[in-house]
Amino acid sequence: MSPNFNFIKEQAIALPVEERADLAHELLISLDEQMDTDIEKAWDEEIRERVEEIKTGKAKGRIAEDVIADIRAKYS
Repeated sequence: MSPNFNFIKEQAIALPVEERADLAHELLISLDEQMDTDIEKAWDEEIRERVEEIKTGKAKGRIAEDVIADIRAKYS
């Protein structure tokens, strides 16, 4: 770990329990926000890829009623 990390860690550990809990909470929230951004980017890319597959004819659509009928037949 970097010297800066160690310094911050020591300072954080010296905080009162309630302030450490608040700091931990804020740090976890910041990780979630980054993960949400990463997930959103991944979904955007997935959507672009699927649209491209439809446009190029690689993927073919099906009528919803046919899909539902197939599912009912399989699981009835």
